[in-house]
Amino acid sequence: MKESRLGVLLIAGLLFATGSLFGSDAKEITVTGNGVCAMCVLHETKECQTVIQTTENGQKVAYYLADNDVSNAFHKNVCKASAKVTATGTVEVKDGKNVLTASKIEVAK
Repeated sequence: MKESRLGVLLIAGLLFATGSLFGSDAKEITVTGNGVCAMCVLHETKECQTVIQTTENGQKVAYYLADNDVSNAFHKNVCKASAKVTATGTVEVKDGKNVLTASKIEVAK
């Protein structure tokens, strides 16, 4: 019994280390657009959340920033009013929305 558990843990560890199991192959992207608050400006959510609205290939695209230290520290710049922003991070689709986990965000110059 111990040997089978050890084997399963070993295989899971190898898959995790190579990124095959948890999809760690996400690439960082940089997005520049209009930063707004999903609650205060867009009236889409019940809590404040930064959203970056941009245009890609002629289509309007919204990136909802994931809740982390970077997005929380920046939010005051776009709560109640919009600002042009540039953010870098990884994107995944959750519930049909692009969710950007920002590693860096700043007001665009």
